[in-house]
Amino acid sequence: MKEAVLKIQNLKTVLDTPRGAVRAVDGIDFELRKGECFALVGESGSGKSMTALSLMRLLPEVGRIASGRVDLGDVDLLGLPEAAMRAVRGRRVAMIFQEPATALNPVLTCGKQIVEVMRRHMNISSDEARTKALHLLRQVGIDDPERRFDEYPFQLSGGLRQRVMIAGALAVDPEVLIADEPTTALDVTIQAQILALLRKLQRERGMALLLITHDLGIVSKMADRVAVMYAGSVVETGSAQDVLTRPLHPYTRGLLAAVPTLRTQRGKPLETIEGTVPALGALPSGCAFEPRCSLRVPECARALPPLVEVAPGHWARCPVVAKMQGTAGS
Repeated sequence: MKEAVLKIQNLKTVLDTPRGAVRAVDGIDFELRKGECFALVGESGSGKSMTALSLMRLLPEVGRIASGRVDLGDVDLLGLPEAAMRAVRGRRVAMIFQEPATALNPVLTCGKQIVEVMRRHMNISSDEARTKALHLLRQVGIDDPERRFDEYPFQLSGGLRQRVMIAGALAVDPEVLIADEPTTALDVTIQAQILALLRKLQRERGMALLLITHDLGIVSKMADRVAVMYAGSVVETGSAQDVLTRPLHPYTRGLLAAVPTLRTQRGKPLETIEGTVPALGALPSGCAFEPRCSLRVPECARALPPLVEVAPGHWARCPVVAKMQGTAGS
């Protein structure tokens, strides 16, 4: 097993709203390993992005981390003062966002933004930083980097802006890269190029990559391991191969059944999951998926079931599946 770089234990994030506390992230556990891509999957509102913001401690004003640990090596990131966290953020853990047009500073040239990252975290001269920035722009596949270095984000296409953001994130060789829906705003062709680039750079550098996405097709191409989130909790986790080909939790099965494939019959409606995701401010005491689940039994409504290792390295939060597999209580 590869070395764990980042360990998340019982992370709980709450949003204090006028209508009460919202359990945006409700006690999740996973680890990122060196050189691996770990995908966090789920519908909009499942808590994926809030998990990433919690790890980076970039929560909105109404957000707070209620409990848990986030260990980067032997350092608990949640216990660091903000000044120390700023030294970690961008240097050891970097993040790229869904929409580069809003993530990049519109009044600074692309090159200046990459150079600023290096000057903030490294003892490096302006000339050295410029040389390295040009190398990074070439590495992420930008032609004529000398010209792009002096251009502003609005002068670039969406795909080029995303490449600039990746170059900035990798400027100081982080141990962990968090990519939050990095290709959603791009067309299919550019999306494939950006994903291939991320995978190539991650493998070359041996980084741990946390990929946040709702797209199971992307997961199948990119991920080594995967966790499926629903209503703030992880309901299934394991290797990408196991989760995608032998899904255990009814929610995961429903997601996979709803994905169109070459075998999907024309004119036949796609599979759907009946009902809607519950409001995070009013979660039931039991399994949040219970009202929508075809396998539900009375105990599902009484208490949140634990994650159970149903098969080696493959965990699911479902007592019915655990009993069917003969592993309940293990």
